[in-house]
Amino acid sequence: MWQAHHVSALLVAAHPGLEVELVPTSTEGDRRTDVPLWQIGGKGVFASEVQAAVLEGRADLAVHSAKDLPAVTGEGLRLAAVPERGEARDALVGSHLDGLPRGGVVATGSARRRAQLAHRRPDLRFEELRGNMATRLEKSKGFDAIVVAAAAFERLGWSHHLRDVLDVEAMVPQVGQGALAVECGAEDVRSAELLSAVEHGPSRRRLDAERGFLAELGGDCSLPAGAHARLDGDSVHLLATLSADVAGPTLFEEREGTDPERLGRTVAASLRQRLESATP
Repeated sequence: MWQAHHVSALLVAAHPGLEVELVPTSTEGDRRTDVPLWQIGGKGVFASEVQAAVLEGRADLAVHSAKDLPAVTGEGLRLAAVPERGEARDALVGSHLDGLPRGGVVATGSARRRAQLAHRRPDLRFEELRGNMATRLEKSKGFDAIVVAAAAFERLGWSHHLRDVLDVEAMVPQVGQGALAVECGAEDVRSAELLSAVEHGPSRRRLDAERGFLAELGGDCSLPAGAHARLDGDSVHLLATLSADVAGPTLFEEREGTDPERLGRTVAASLRQRLESATP
């Protein structure tokens, strides 16, 4: 809801007098908090029902966390705007990374986060964590730490709960983390024109590189994978990670280039080839 209100405010600021009505939609990912995401369908569980509202004419726009979108845009839709990106990093609630005790218990529902933490701290133990941010914060009392997207807590005004915001070198974020993605109908010219005013070019280039990485891995990759792009003048710098599973090898790669999507696909192909060579 914060994200929908934010995009609404951006649109009204860009087009004074525009009236925006919110259409709240519950998704399978919101409702089924009793099982890990990978067991109920991965990224699409937070996106498909919101997209359906646009495809069925119940809404003009769909507002997503970019990290919840499969890398390939669905038929009948277009990714019309990427507003200015927020904080992309992960964070710990409950402890600093260096302060976690030996054999400490960290809760997270993300295989990517588990794989990278296990790579750096093989002694850590992990528990599943699902639910909205309020639920996760309450559950944090039962663990040495939980891992969250820093942007989620910042948007809710809860930054004071973040004990350790992790540098991307310490934990490579999820593709699109901290960014919003706004879709409209593929043929909806008016909505696309309205959304062009809230597009942030640098954020789009970063997201294009990360989504290119995910697309090369399969669009809705179930492997523990992450990618973070930053801009250096005309160049895009991409840091990415890929694991076979939580217990398997975790590989990292950095490259830069001027074509965001091509860069992302090149890094993904290289990591996949390296992982195949490293996995028995």
